Amino acid sequence: MELCSTTLSFSPSTSLLNFQSPIFPKKNFCQKISNPTLHKPFFQIYGKPQTLIYERKSTRLSPRRAYRAFISAEAGKQNWDFGRFIKTLYFFNGPPSPAKFFDFLVGKLSGPSASELVTSMGTSDIVLVAGATGGVGRRVVDELRKRGIPVRVLVRNEEKARRMLGSDVDLVVGDITKDSTLIPEYFKGVKKVINAVSVIVGPKEGDTPDRAKYSQGIKFFEPEIKGDSPEKVEYVGMRNLIKAVKKNLGLRRGKLLFGFEGDSYRQLSWGALDDVVMGGVSESTFQIDPNGSENGGAAGVFKGVVSTANNGGFTSIRTKNFSEPEDLSAYDGLEFRLKGDGRRYKVIIRTSLDWDALGYTGGIDTEKGKWQSIRLPFSSLRPIFRARTVTDAPPFDPSNVASLQLMFSKFEYDGKLNETFVEGPFELPVSSIRAYIKDPITPRFVHVSSAGVTRPERPGLDLSKQPPAVRLNKELDYILTFKLKGEDLIRESGIPYVIVRPCALTEEPAGADLIFDQGDNITGKIAREEIARMCVAALESPDACDKTFEVKSVVPFSEPFTVDPENPPPEKDYDIYFKNLKEGITGKEALQQNPLPV
Repeated sequence: MELCSTTLSFSPSTSLLNFQSPIFPKKNFCQKISNPTLHKPFFQIYGKPQTLIYERKSTRLSPRRAYRAFISAEAGKQNWDFGRFIKTLYFFNGPPSPAKFFDFLVGKLSGPSASELVTSMGTSDIVLVAGATGGVGRRVVDELRKRGIPVRVLVRNEEKARRMLGSDVDLVVGDITKDSTLIPEYFKGVKKVINAVSVIVGPKEGDTPDRAKYSQGIKFFEPEIKGDSPEKVEYVGMRNLIKAVKKNLGLRRGKLLFGFEGDSYRQLSWGALDDVVMGGVSESTFQIDPNGSENGGAAGVFKGVVSTANNGGFTSIRTKNFSEPEDLSAYDGLEFRLKGDGRRYKVIIRTSLDWDALGYTGGIDTEKGKWQSIRLPFSSLRPIFRARTVTDAPPFDPSNVASLQLMFSKFEYDGKLNETFVEGPFELPVSSIRAYIKDPITPRFVHVSSAGVTRPERPGLDLSKQPPAVRLNKELDYILTFKLKGEDLIRESGIPYVIVRPCALTEEPAGADLIFDQGDNITGKIAREEIARMCVAALESPDACDKTFEVKSVVPFSEPFTVDPENPPPEKDYDIYFKNLKEGITGKEALQQNPLPV
Protein backbone atom coordinates (compact mmCIF):
# COMPACT_ATOMS: atom_id res chain seq x y z
CA MET A 1 0.00 0.00 0.00
CA GLU A 2 1.14 3.50 -0.74
CA LEU A 3 1.55 5.98 2.15
CA CYS A 4 0.25 9.41 1.39
CA SER A 5 -0.96 12.50 3.19
CA THR A 6 -3.57 15.04 2.28
CA THR A 7 -4.37 18.46 3.70
CA LEU A 8 -8.07 19.19 4.14
CA SER A 9 -9.26 22.78 4.64
CA PHE A 10 -12.51 22.93 6.59
CA SER A 11 -15.39 25.38 6.31
CA PRO A 12 -19.05 25.14 7.36
CA SER A 13 -20.16 25.79 3.78
CA THR A 14 -19.99 22.16 2.61
CA SER A 15 -20.57 18.66 3.87
CA LEU A 16 -18.24 17.09 6.41
CA LEU A 17 -15.76 14.29 6.01
CA ASN A 18 -16.66 10.83 7.25
CA PHE A 19 -13.63 10.37 9.47
CA GLN A 20 -13.00 7.70 12.12
CA SER A 21 -11.27 9.20 15.15
CA PRO A 22 -8.40 7.20 16.68
CA ILE A 23 -9.37 8.74 20.02
CA PHE A 24 -12.98 7.66 19.81
CA PRO A 25 -13.04 4.54 17.57
CA LYS A 26 -16.17 3.58 15.70
CA LYS A 27 -17.58 7.09 16.03
CA ASN A 28 -17.83 9.61 13.23
CA PHE A 29 -15.63 12.63 13.84
CA CYS A 30 -17.49 14.40 11.02
CA GLN A 31 -20.42 13.60 8.84
CA LYS A 32 -20.46 12.70 5.17
CA ILE A 33 -18.79 14.18 2.10
CA SER A 34 -20.60 14.33 -1.21
CA ASN A 35 -17.62 12.93 -3.16
CA PRO A 36 -15.21 10.60 -1.25
CA THR A 37 -12.36 11.37 -3.66
CA LEU A 38 -12.35 15.13 -3.01
CA HIS A 39 -9.26 16.47 -1.26
CA LYS A 40 -10.95 19.58 0.18
CA PRO A 41 -13.98 18.84 2.29
CA PHE A 42 -14.59 21.42 4.98
CA PHE A 43 -15.03 21.60 8.75
CA GLN A 44 -15.31 24.33 11.34
CA ILE A 45 -14.50 24.40 15.06
CA TYR A 46 -16.23 27.08 17.11
CA GLY A 47 -16.62 29.35 14.12
CA LYS A 48 -12.94 29.25 13.05
CA PRO A 49 -11.85 27.56 9.81
CA GLN A 50 -9.22 24.90 10.61
CA THR A 51 -6.95 22.55 8.72
CA LEU A 52 -6.90 18.82 9.34
CA ILE A 53 -3.69 17.00 8.34
CA TYR A 54 -3.93 13.24 8.32
CA GLU A 55 -2.02 10.19 7.10
CA ARG A 56 -3.64 7.13 5.64
CA LYS A 57 -2.49 3.70 4.47
CA SER A 58 -4.85 3.46 1.53
CA THR A 59 -5.66 5.28 -1.67
CA ARG A 60 -9.29 5.28 -0.67
CA LEU A 61 -11.02 7.03 2.20
CA SER A 62 -12.68 4.50 4.46
CA PRO A 63 -14.58 5.05 7.68
CA ARG A 64 -13.26 1.74 8.96
CA ARG A 65 -9.61 2.79 8.98
CA ALA A 66 -8.02 4.87 11.71
CA TYR A 67 -6.03 8.01 10.92
CA ARG A 68 -3.55 10.11 12.87
CA ALA A 69 -4.67 13.74 12.94
CA PHE A 70 -3.79 17.14 14.23
CA ILE A 71 -5.32 20.53 13.50
CA SER A 72 -3.45 23.67 12.61
CA ALA A 73 -4.57 27.18 11.86
CA GLU A 74 -4.86 28.69 8.41
CA ALA A 75 -2.02 30.69 7.00
CA GLY A 76 -1.26 33.82 9.03
CA LYS A 77 -2.56 32.34 12.31
CA GLN A 78 -0.79 30.55 15.14
CA ASN A 79 -0.78 26.77 15.35
CA TRP A 80 -3.43 25.20 17.52
CA ASP A 81 -2.02 22.65 19.96
CA PHE A 82 -4.36 19.72 19.48
CA GLY A 83 -2.28 17.62 21.87
CA ARG A 84 -2.78 20.11 24.69
CA PHE A 85 -6.47 20.11 23.88
CA ILE A 86 -6.64 16.35 24.33
CA LYS A 87 -4.60 16.52 27.56
CA THR A 88 -7.03 19.11 28.89
CA LEU A 89 -9.99 16.87 28.17
CA TYR A 90 -8.41 13.88 29.81
CA PHE A 91 -7.28 15.78 32.91
CA PHE A 92 -10.93 16.50 33.57
CA ASN A 93 -11.82 12.85 32.91
CA GLY A 94 -12.79 13.60 29.33
CA PRO A 95 -16.19 14.47 27.92
CA PRO A 96 -19.09 12.22 28.95
CA SER A 97 -19.34 10.44 25.61
CA PRO A 98 -17.95 10.58 22.05
CA ALA A 99 -21.25 12.01 20.85
CA LYS A 100 -21.06 14.85 23.35
CA PHE A 101 -17.42 15.41 22.45
CA PHE A 102 -18.38 15.92 18.81
CA ASP A 103 -21.18 18.27 19.81
CA PHE A 104 -18.77 20.25 21.99
CA LEU A 105 -16.09 20.39 19.28
CA VAL A 106 -18.48 21.59 16.60
CA GLY A 107 -19.55 24.29 19.02
CA LYS A 108 -23.29 24.41 18.89
CA LEU A 109 -24.03 27.59 20.74
CA SER A 110 -27.67 26.91 21.50
CA GLY A 111 -28.44 26.93 25.23
CA PRO A 112 -29.73 23.84 27.02
CA SER A 113 -33.45 23.29 27.16
CA ALA A 114 -35.25 23.45 30.44
CA SER A 115 -35.74 19.68 30.31
CA GLU A 116 -31.97 19.16 30.15
CA LEU A 117 -31.36 21.11 33.34
CA VAL A 118 -31.37 19.45 36.73
CA THR A 119 -34.09 20.83 38.94
CA SER A 120 -32.75 22.44 42.09
CA MET A 121 -33.90 21.06 45.43
CA GLY A 122 -34.10 24.48 46.98
CA THR A 123 -34.15 25.07 50.71
CA SER A 124 -36.87 26.09 53.09
CA ASP A 125 -34.88 27.62 55.97
CA ILE A 126 -36.56 25.22 58.38
CA VAL A 127 -36.13 25.62 62.14
CA LEU A 128 -35.65 22.27 63.85
CA VAL A 129 -37.02 22.01 67.40
CA ALA A 130 -35.51 19.22 69.49
CA GLY A 131 -37.43 18.35 72.65
CA ALA A 132 -40.65 19.63 71.09
CA THR A 133 -42.99 17.85 73.51
CA GLY A 134 -41.44 19.40 76.62
CA GLY A 135 -42.77 22.42 78.49
CA VAL A 136 -40.59 24.91 76.61
CA GLY A 137 -40.33 22.96 73.35
CA ARG A 138 -44.05 22.79 72.56
CA ARG A 139 -44.37 26.52 73.20
CA VAL A 140 -41.45 27.16 70.85
CA VAL A 141 -43.29 25.22 68.14
CA ASP A 142 -46.43 27.28 68.73
CA GLU A 143 -44.48 30.54 68.56
CA LEU A 144 -42.73 29.59 65.31
CA ARG A 145 -46.02 28.61 63.70
CA LYS A 146 -47.63 31.84 64.83
CA ARG A 147 -44.88 33.74 63.04
CA GLY A 148 -45.19 31.65 59.88
CA ILE A 149 -41.72 30.14 60.21
CA PRO A 150 -41.30 26.60 58.79
CA VAL A 151 -40.71 24.21 61.68
CA ARG A 152 -39.73 20.56 61.97
CA VAL A 153 -39.78 18.67 65.26
CA LEU A 154 -37.39 15.95 66.41
CA VAL A 155 -39.13 13.70 68.95
CA ARG A 156 -38.81 10.23 70.41
CA ASN A 157 -42.53 9.46 70.60
CA GLU A 158 -44.46 10.14 67.40
CA GLU A 159 -47.90 9.38 68.84
CA LYS A 160 -47.39 11.73 71.77
CA ALA A 161 -46.03 14.48 69.51
CA ARG A 162 -48.93 14.35 67.06
CA ARG A 163 -51.44 14.31 69.89
CA MET A 164 -49.80 17.35 71.45
CA LEU A 165 -48.74 19.32 68.35
CA GLY A 166 -51.28 18.25 65.75
CA SER A 167 -51.45 15.63 63.03
CA ASP A 168 -50.01 17.97 60.39
CA VAL A 169 -46.75 18.72 62.18
CA ASP A 170 -43.53 18.15 60.16
CA LEU A 171 -42.05 15.43 62.34
CA VAL A 172 -39.04 13.14 62.45
CA VAL A 173 -38.50 10.43 65.03
CA GLY A 174 -35.08 10.19 66.63
CA ASP A 175 -33.28 10.12 69.96
CA ILE A 176 -30.29 12.41 70.42
CA THR A 177 -28.76 9.89 72.83
CA LYS A 178 -28.61 7.37 69.96
CA ASP A 179 -26.44 8.64 67.11
CA SER A 180 -27.75 6.00 64.67
CA THR A 181 -31.29 7.44 64.87
CA LEU A 182 -30.24 10.90 63.62
CA ILE A 183 -30.52 10.18 59.91
CA PRO A 184 -29.05 12.87 57.57
CA GLU A 185 -32.31 13.00 55.58
CA TYR A 186 -34.03 14.37 58.69
CA PHE A 187 -32.06 17.60 58.49
CA LYS A 188 -32.42 18.56 54.83
CA GLY A 189 -33.56 22.16 54.60
CA VAL A 190 -32.83 22.81 58.28
CA LYS A 191 -30.99 26.09 58.78
CA LYS A 192 -31.49 26.75 62.50
CA VAL A 193 -32.04 24.69 65.64
CA ILE A 194 -33.72 25.38 68.97
CA ASN A 195 -32.72 22.69 71.43
CA ALA A 196 -35.08 22.29 74.38
CA VAL A 197 -34.07 18.72 75.22
CA SER A 198 -33.41 18.22 78.91
CA VAL A 199 -32.87 15.31 81.25
CA ILE A 200 -36.12 14.37 82.99
CA VAL A 201 -36.32 15.20 86.69
CA GLY A 202 -39.37 14.32 88.80
CA PRO A 203 -40.49 13.96 92.38
CA LYS A 204 -39.36 10.79 94.11
CA GLU A 205 -42.86 10.15 95.41
CA GLY A 206 -44.26 10.32 91.89
CA ASP A 207 -46.20 12.87 89.89
CA THR A 208 -49.55 13.20 88.19
CA PRO A 209 -49.94 11.91 84.61
CA ASP A 210 -49.60 15.47 83.29
CA ARG A 211 -46.56 16.16 85.54
CA ALA A 212 -48.34 18.86 87.50
CA LYS A 213 -45.80 18.87 90.31
CA TYR A 214 -42.87 19.18 87.93
CA SER A 215 -44.57 21.89 85.91
CA GLN A 216 -45.42 23.90 88.98
CA GLY A 217 -41.78 24.92 89.23
CA ILE A 218 -42.05 26.60 92.63
CA LYS A 219 -42.83 24.17 95.42
CA PHE A 220 -39.93 21.88 96.20
CA PHE A 221 -40.29 18.13 95.90
CA GLU A 222 -37.47 15.70 96.58
CA PRO A 223 -36.22 15.12 93.00
CA GLU A 224 -34.71 12.22 91.15
CA ILE A 225 -33.61 11.50 87.58
CA LYS A 226 -36.22 9.75 85.47
CA GLY A 227 -34.97 7.89 82.42
CA ASP A 228 -31.59 8.48 80.77
CA SER A 229 -28.74 9.92 82.83
CA PRO A 230 -27.58 13.55 82.61
CA GLU A 231 -24.35 12.41 81.00
CA LYS A 232 -26.24 10.60 78.27
CA VAL A 233 -28.77 13.39 77.60
CA GLU A 234 -26.90 16.62 78.31
CA TYR A 235 -23.44 15.64 77.07
CA VAL A 236 -23.55 12.63 74.73
CA GLY A 237 -26.89 13.79 73.31
CA MET A 238 -25.54 17.29 72.70
CA ARG A 239 -22.50 15.87 70.94
CA ASN A 240 -24.70 13.74 68.68
CA LEU A 241 -27.06 16.59 67.86
CA ILE A 242 -24.24 18.99 66.98
CA LYS A 243 -22.66 16.37 64.74
CA ALA A 244 -26.00 15.79 62.97
CA VAL A 245 -26.77 19.46 62.24
CA LYS A 246 -23.35 21.09 61.98
CA LYS A 247 -23.01 21.09 58.20
CA ASN A 248 -26.56 22.43 57.84
CA LEU A 249 -26.00 25.33 60.22
CA GLY A 250 -22.52 26.38 59.14
CA LEU A 251 -19.55 27.81 61.00
CA ARG A 252 -19.17 31.43 61.99
CA ARG A 253 -15.65 31.54 60.54
CA GLY A 254 -16.84 29.89 57.31
CA LYS A 255 -15.81 26.69 55.52
CA LEU A 256 -12.37 26.41 53.95
CA LEU A 257 -12.57 25.02 50.40
CA PHE A 258 -9.02 25.71 49.28
CA GLY A 259 -5.87 27.16 50.72
CA PHE A 260 -3.80 27.81 53.74
CA GLU A 261 -5.19 29.31 56.92
CA GLY A 262 -3.31 28.93 60.19
CA ASP A 263 -2.82 25.21 60.71
CA SER A 264 -5.60 24.38 58.25
CA TYR A 265 -4.82 23.44 54.66
CA ARG A 266 -7.02 22.10 51.93
CA GLN A 267 -5.81 21.28 48.45
CA LEU A 268 -7.92 20.93 45.34
CA SER A 269 -7.01 19.27 42.05
CA TRP A 270 -6.78 22.26 39.68
CA GLY A 271 -6.14 21.98 35.96
CA ALA A 272 -5.74 24.52 33.18
CA LEU A 273 -8.78 24.99 30.95
CA ASP A 274 -7.76 27.60 28.38
CA ASP A 275 -9.02 28.74 24.99
CA VAL A 276 -7.17 25.81 23.42
CA VAL A 277 -10.53 24.02 23.71
CA MET A 278 -11.85 26.36 21.01
CA GLY A 279 -8.75 26.78 18.88
CA GLY A 280 -6.90 29.50 20.83
CA VAL A 281 -3.31 29.59 22.05
CA SER A 282 -3.59 31.17 25.54
CA GLU A 283 -1.95 29.12 28.26
CA SER A 284 -2.06 29.07 32.05
CA THR A 285 -0.97 27.03 35.05
CA PHE A 286 -1.75 26.80 38.75
CA GLN A 287 1.18 26.29 41.08
CA ILE A 288 1.79 26.34 44.82
CA ASP A 289 4.29 29.00 45.94
CA PRO A 290 5.58 27.98 49.42
CA ASN A 291 6.22 31.64 50.30
CA GLY A 292 3.60 33.32 48.16
CA SER A 293 1.09 34.56 50.75
CA GLU A 294 1.01 37.94 52.44
CA ASN A 295 2.47 36.52 55.67
CA GLY A 296 5.18 34.47 53.99
CA GLY A 297 3.24 31.24 53.97
CA ALA A 298 2.07 29.19 51.01
CA ALA A 299 -0.37 30.35 48.36
CA GLY A 300 -1.66 29.06 45.05
CA VAL A 301 -0.75 31.11 41.98
CA PHE A 302 -2.92 31.27 38.86
CA LYS A 303 -0.69 32.60 36.09
CA GLY A 304 -0.10 32.43 32.38
CA VAL A 305 -0.23 34.32 29.10
CA VAL A 306 -3.50 35.26 27.45
CA SER A 307 -3.75 35.89 23.71
CA THR A 308 -6.57 36.75 21.32
CA ALA A 309 -4.87 34.87 18.46
CA ASN A 310 -7.15 32.43 16.60
CA ASN A 311 -10.12 34.31 18.03
CA GLY A 312 -9.21 33.13 21.52
CA GLY A 313 -8.92 35.29 24.60
CA PHE A 314 -9.28 33.43 27.88
CA THR A 315 -7.42 31.32 30.38
CA SER A 316 -8.81 29.53 33.39
CA ILE A 317 -8.19 26.96 36.05
CA ARG A 318 -10.88 24.49 36.99
CA THR A 319 -11.06 21.82 39.64
CA LYS A 320 -11.79 18.23 38.85
CA ASN A 321 -15.25 17.26 40.01
CA PHE A 322 -15.26 16.81 43.77
CA SER A 323 -15.41 13.20 44.92
CA GLU A 324 -18.57 14.22 46.78
CA PRO A 325 -20.50 17.41 46.05
CA GLU A 326 -19.90 20.20 48.54
CA ASP A 327 -22.94 21.18 50.57
CA LEU A 328 -22.61 24.94 51.03
CA SER A 329 -26.28 25.57 51.77
CA ALA A 330 -25.41 26.94 55.21
CA TYR A 331 -23.41 29.77 53.64
CA ASP A 332 -24.10 32.89 51.63
CA GLY A 333 -21.19 33.03 49.16
CA LEU A 334 -17.50 32.49 48.48
CA GLU A 335 -14.69 34.64 49.84
CA PHE A 336 -11.33 34.85 48.04
CA ARG A 337 -8.16 35.99 49.78
CA LEU A 338 -5.87 37.09 46.95
CA LYS A 339 -3.36 39.63 45.74
CA GLY A 340 -5.04 41.59 42.99
CA ASP A 341 -3.64 42.90 39.72
CA GLY A 342 -6.38 45.39 38.85
CA ARG A 343 -8.20 42.98 36.55
CA ARG A 344 -11.65 41.47 36.60
CA TYR A 345 -11.89 37.70 36.92
CA LYS A 346 -14.82 35.36 36.59
CA VAL A 347 -15.78 32.68 39.09
CA ILE A 348 -17.80 29.74 37.76
CA ILE A 349 -19.50 27.27 40.08
CA ARG A 350 -21.02 24.11 38.64
CA THR A 351 -23.64 21.89 40.18
CA SER A 352 -23.45 19.30 37.39
CA LEU A 353 -20.80 16.63 36.90
CA ASP A 354 -21.05 16.96 33.12
CA TRP A 355 -18.06 18.26 31.19
CA ASP A 356 -19.89 20.89 29.19
CA ALA A 357 -22.53 22.09 31.64
CA LEU A 358 -24.19 25.29 32.72
CA GLY A 359 -22.13 27.26 35.23
CA TYR A 360 -23.28 29.80 37.80
CA THR A 361 -21.02 32.77 37.18
CA GLY A 362 -20.02 36.00 38.88
CA GLY A 363 -17.27 38.57 38.53
CA ILE A 364 -14.68 39.72 41.07
CA ASP A 365 -12.76 42.98 40.69
CA THR A 366 -9.25 43.14 42.09
CA GLU A 367 -7.05 46.02 43.19
CA LYS A 368 -3.54 46.10 41.77
CA GLY A 369 -0.74 45.06 44.13
CA LYS A 370 -3.00 44.66 47.16
CA TRP A 371 -3.92 41.65 49.25
CA GLN A 372 -7.66 41.74 49.70
CA SER A 373 -10.67 39.63 50.65
CA ILE A 374 -13.36 39.61 47.98
CA ARG A 375 -16.81 38.18 48.66
CA LEU A 376 -18.98 36.79 45.89
CA PRO A 377 -22.58 36.29 47.11
CA PHE A 378 -24.40 33.24 45.79
CA SER A 379 -27.36 35.54 45.17
CA SER A 380 -25.34 37.44 42.53
CA LEU A 381 -24.50 34.38 40.42
CA ARG A 382 -25.82 34.30 36.87
CA PRO A 383 -26.62 31.00 35.05
CA ILE A 384 -24.32 30.95 31.99
CA PHE A 385 -23.90 28.36 29.26
CA ARG A 386 -21.25 29.02 26.61
CA ALA A 387 -21.13 32.74 27.40
CA ARG A 388 -24.89 33.18 27.26
CA THR A 389 -27.38 33.71 30.07
CA VAL A 390 -29.87 30.86 30.43
CA THR A 391 -33.10 32.56 31.42
CA ASP A 392 -35.00 29.38 32.31
CA ALA A 393 -32.23 27.82 34.41
CA PRO A 394 -33.08 26.61 37.92
CA PRO A 395 -31.83 28.69 40.83
CA PHE A 396 -28.32 27.99 42.06
CA ASP A 397 -28.31 25.04 44.48
CA PRO A 398 -25.49 25.56 47.02
CA SER A 399 -26.09 22.11 48.49
CA ASN A 400 -24.67 20.42 45.38
CA VAL A 401 -21.44 22.16 44.33
CA ALA A 402 -19.52 19.89 41.94
CA SER A 403 -16.55 22.05 40.83
CA LEU A 404 -15.01 25.52 40.86
CA GLN A 405 -13.41 27.54 38.08
CA LEU A 406 -11.46 30.82 38.05
CA MET A 407 -11.16 32.57 34.68
CA PHE A 408 -9.50 35.60 33.11
CA SER A 409 -11.25 36.38 29.86
CA LYS A 410 -11.71 39.01 27.21
CA PHE A 411 -15.40 38.18 27.32
CA GLU A 412 -18.05 38.63 29.96
CA TYR A 413 -21.34 37.15 28.75
CA ASP A 414 -24.11 37.95 26.27
CA GLY A 415 -21.66 39.79 24.00
CA LYS A 416 -20.18 42.04 26.68
CA LEU A 417 -16.42 42.56 26.94
CA ASN A 418 -14.20 42.69 30.01
CA GLU A 419 -13.06 46.32 30.29
CA THR A 420 -9.96 45.32 32.29
CA PHE A 421 -8.74 42.80 29.72
CA VAL A 422 -5.21 43.14 28.32
CA GLU A 423 -3.20 40.55 26.43
CA GLY A 424 0.03 39.18 27.80
CA PRO A 425 1.26 37.65 31.04
CA PHE A 426 -0.72 37.78 34.28
CA GLU A 427 -0.34 36.41 37.81
CA LEU A 428 -2.93 36.06 40.58
CA PRO A 429 -1.83 34.66 43.98
CA VAL A 430 -4.74 33.09 45.93
CA SER A 431 -4.12 32.07 49.53
CA SER A 432 -7.63 30.79 50.35
CA ILE A 433 -11.16 30.24 49.10
CA ARG A 434 -13.87 29.78 51.71
CA ALA A 435 -17.63 29.79 52.01
CA TYR A 436 -18.85 32.53 54.33
CA ILE A 437 -21.91 33.56 56.33
CA LYS A 438 -22.91 37.13 55.57
CA ASP A 439 -23.00 39.84 58.21
CA PRO A 440 -24.71 40.45 60.51
CA ILE A 441 -24.47 36.86 61.78
CA THR A 442 -27.38 35.64 63.88
CA PRO A 443 -27.57 32.52 66.09
CA ARG A 444 -28.02 29.25 64.24
CA PHE A 445 -28.21 27.11 67.41
CA VAL A 446 -30.35 28.25 70.37
CA HIS A 447 -29.94 26.10 73.46
CA VAL A 448 -32.09 26.13 76.59
CA SER A 449 -29.80 25.27 79.49
CA SER A 450 -30.21 26.14 83.18
CA ALA A 451 -29.07 28.76 85.64
CA GLY A 452 -26.67 27.32 88.20
CA VAL A 453 -24.58 25.12 85.91
CA THR A 454 -21.27 26.61 87.07
CA ARG A 455 -22.12 26.78 90.80
CA PRO A 456 -21.50 23.24 92.10
CA GLU A 457 -18.17 23.27 93.95
CA ARG A 458 -17.80 27.01 93.43
CA PRO A 459 -15.57 28.28 96.26
CA GLY A 460 -17.27 30.40 98.94
CA LEU A 461 -20.82 29.65 97.76
CA ASP A 462 -23.58 29.46 100.41
CA LEU A 463 -25.45 26.36 99.29
CA SER A 464 -28.36 27.03 101.61
CA LYS A 465 -29.34 29.93 99.39
CA GLN A 466 -29.04 27.95 96.17
CA PRO A 467 -31.71 26.10 94.15
CA PRO A 468 -32.18 22.36 94.80
CA ALA A 469 -30.30 21.32 91.64
CA VAL A 470 -27.16 23.11 92.87
CA ARG A 471 -27.39 21.56 96.34
CA LEU A 472 -28.18 18.11 94.93
CA ASN A 473 -25.93 18.12 91.87
CA LYS A 474 -24.09 14.98 92.99
CA GLU A 475 -27.27 13.15 94.03
CA LEU A 476 -28.80 13.98 90.66
CA ASP A 477 -25.91 12.30 88.81
CA TYR A 478 -24.05 15.59 88.31
CA ILE A 479 -26.90 17.10 86.29
CA LEU A 480 -25.52 20.65 86.25
CA THR A 481 -21.97 19.48 85.61
CA PHE A 482 -23.05 17.69 82.44
CA LYS A 483 -25.26 20.58 81.37
CA LEU A 484 -22.15 22.77 81.51
CA LYS A 485 -20.14 20.23 79.54
CA GLY A 486 -22.90 20.21 76.93
CA GLU A 487 -22.80 24.01 76.73
CA ASP A 488 -19.05 23.87 76.15
CA LEU A 489 -19.58 21.57 73.17
CA ILE A 490 -21.75 24.25 71.58
CA ARG A 491 -19.25 27.02 72.28
CA GLU A 492 -16.42 24.92 70.82
CA SER A 493 -18.38 23.83 67.72
CA GLY A 494 -17.91 27.05 65.76
CA ILE A 495 -21.67 27.25 65.08
CA PRO A 496 -23.17 30.70 65.78
CA TYR A 497 -25.12 30.12 68.99
CA VAL A 498 -26.89 31.57 71.99
CA ILE A 499 -27.27 29.78 75.34
CA VAL A 500 -30.29 30.74 77.44
CA ARG A 501 -30.12 29.84 81.14
CA PRO A 502 -33.55 30.25 82.73
CA CYS A 503 -34.06 30.21 86.45
CA ALA A 504 -36.87 28.00 87.83
CA LEU A 505 -39.46 27.45 85.10
CA THR A 506 -43.17 27.99 85.80
CA GLU A 507 -46.51 27.66 84.05
CA GLU A 508 -47.28 31.32 84.63
CA PRO A 509 -48.02 33.47 81.59
CA ALA A 510 -45.38 35.56 79.86
CA GLY A 511 -45.35 39.29 80.29
CA ALA A 512 -43.58 40.08 83.56
CA ASP A 513 -40.59 42.42 83.54
CA LEU A 514 -37.30 40.57 83.22
CA ILE A 515 -33.81 40.63 84.62
CA PHE A 516 -30.97 39.43 82.38
CA ASP A 517 -27.60 38.68 83.95
CA GLN A 518 -24.28 37.00 83.16
CA GLY A 519 -21.81 35.16 85.35
CA ASP A 520 -24.35 32.62 86.71
CA ASN A 521 -25.31 34.28 90.00
CA ILE A 522 -29.06 34.95 90.02
CA THR A 523 -31.97 32.88 91.34
CA GLY A 524 -35.68 33.30 90.76
CA LYS A 525 -38.45 32.13 88.45
CA ILE A 526 -39.55 32.68 84.86
CA ALA A 527 -42.41 31.48 82.67
CA ARG A 528 -41.80 28.75 80.10
CA GLU A 529 -43.83 30.80 77.64
CA GLU A 530 -41.42 33.71 78.09
CA ILE A 531 -38.41 31.50 77.37
CA ALA A 532 -40.07 30.15 74.22
CA ARG A 533 -40.67 33.65 72.87
CA MET A 534 -37.14 34.66 73.78
CA CYS A 535 -35.62 31.69 71.93
CA VAL A 536 -37.52 32.46 68.74
CA ALA A 537 -36.59 36.15 68.94
CA ALA A 538 -32.91 35.26 69.44
CA LEU A 539 -32.82 33.49 66.06
CA GLU A 540 -32.99 36.87 64.30
CA SER A 541 -30.84 38.94 66.68
CA PRO A 542 -27.16 39.62 65.91
CA ASP A 543 -26.88 41.01 69.44
CA ALA A 544 -27.66 37.58 70.90
CA CYS A 545 -25.04 35.74 68.85
CA ASP A 546 -22.39 33.83 70.81
CA LYS A 547 -23.76 35.01 74.15
CA THR A 548 -24.55 33.05 77.33
CA PHE A 549 -26.92 34.57 79.85
CA GLU A 550 -29.28 33.90 82.77
CA VAL A 551 -32.78 35.31 82.97
CA LYS A 552 -35.57 35.61 85.53
CA SER A 553 -38.75 37.53 86.21
CA VAL A 554 -38.80 40.47 88.62
CA VAL A 555 -41.74 38.81 90.38
CA PRO A 556 -40.56 36.93 93.52
CA PHE A 557 -41.42 33.30 94.24
CA SER A 558 -43.92 34.32 96.91
CA GLU A 559 -46.08 36.25 94.43
CA PRO A 560 -48.00 34.61 91.57
CA PHE A 561 -47.98 36.46 88.27
CA THR A 562 -51.21 36.80 86.34
CA VAL A 563 -52.29 38.63 83.20
CA ASP A 564 -55.57 40.41 82.55
CA PRO A 565 -56.84 38.91 79.25
CA GLU A 566 -58.59 42.20 78.49
CA ASN A 567 -55.39 44.18 78.96
CA PRO A 568 -52.40 41.93 78.13
CA PRO A 569 -48.86 43.28 78.46
CA PRO A 570 -47.19 44.50 75.24
CA GLU A 571 -44.87 42.22 73.27
CA LYS A 572 -41.30 42.55 74.45
CA ASP A 573 -38.41 43.73 72.33
CA TYR A 574 -35.80 41.25 73.53
CA ASP A 575 -33.09 43.04 71.57
CA ILE A 576 -33.11 45.70 74.27
CA TYR A 577 -31.81 43.02 76.64
CA PHE A 578 -29.55 41.25 74.14
CA LYS A 579 -27.65 44.45 73.31
CA ASN A 580 -26.30 44.70 76.84
CA LEU A 581 -24.87 41.18 76.85
CA LYS A 582 -21.17 40.44 76.38
CA GLU A 583 -19.37 37.52 74.77
CA GLY A 584 -17.15 35.23 76.80
CA ILE A 585 -18.93 35.47 80.17
CA THR A 586 -20.14 32.05 81.33
CA GLY A 587 -19.63 31.91 85.10
CA LYS A 588 -16.77 29.47 84.72
CA GLU A 589 -14.48 32.35 85.59
CA ALA A 590 -15.30 31.78 89.28
CA LEU A 591 -14.64 28.05 89.27
CA GLN A 592 -11.59 26.50 90.84
CA GLN A 593 -8.70 25.72 88.51
CA ASN A 594 -9.24 22.03 89.27
CA PRO A 595 -13.00 21.52 88.87
CA LEU A 596 -14.74 18.38 90.03
CA PRO A 597 -13.66 15.43 87.84
CA VAL A 598 -16.43 13.47 86.18
